[in-house]
Amino acid sequence: MIHAIVHSLEPVLLVGGAGVDSSALRELAVPGRKVVAADAGADAVLAAGLSPEAVIGDLDSISTKAADQLSDRLHRVEEQVTTDFDKALRHVAAPLVIAAGFTGGRIDHELAVLHGLVCHPDRPCVVVGAETLVFLAPPSLELSLPEGSAFSLFPFGAVMAASEGLRWPTDGLAMAPDRAIGTSNAVCGPVRLRPDAPCLLVILPRSALPVVVAAMPVAARWPARGE
Repeated sequence: MIHAIVHSLEPVLLVGGAGVDSSALRELAVPGRKVVAADAGADAVLAAGLSPEAVIGDLDSISTKAADQLSDRLHRVEEQVTTDFDKALRHVAAPLVIAAGFTGGRIDHELAVLHGLVCHPDRPCVVVGAETLVFLAPPSLELSLPEGSAFSLFPFGAVMAASEGLRWPTDGLAMAPDRAIGTSNAVCGPVRLRPDAPCLLVILPRSALPVVVAAMPVAARWPARGE
């Protein structure tokens, strides 16, 4: 079992180094919310005037200045098999992780982050970008979103998902990366989603974040891979 470096009974903000705006970080860092940096995300956290609870990663990207300032909060994870996002996510124990600073950069890095979401279905996490957010659908999810809101589903593996409240229902649709996908759908009522496997990503407008933050911690969790 992986040892948690940061524990929280409330959602945690995880910050990466992919060029997140300081004002956006301060908006996400609501009072009392713990902030964790993934490697070079420490520089973004400090630039926003915030203080991280911990800095987790292989620590090959953090600046010397930030490393010196946060020397008592550095947690080096030596292996080079996984990304810093993955390293940080698996060492944070919280009902939800809100991740910023992991989009808008290199496409290969963004794909690796999405891969990390699927690899850790037991670690609920919402990755927030400038315009959209993405998370792994839990076994059952209920969301109340404005009618007409964009609602996209992207499978990272073979999956089927019963749904309600979508303009184009997904019931009976066999989704997979090389077959049918569920992007560019729209909300037409209260949404209920029940995927049969932990590999379905939900992509929503960024404005849906408060609704997602309220819904995810109370949703059932998938077990960890291999359990």
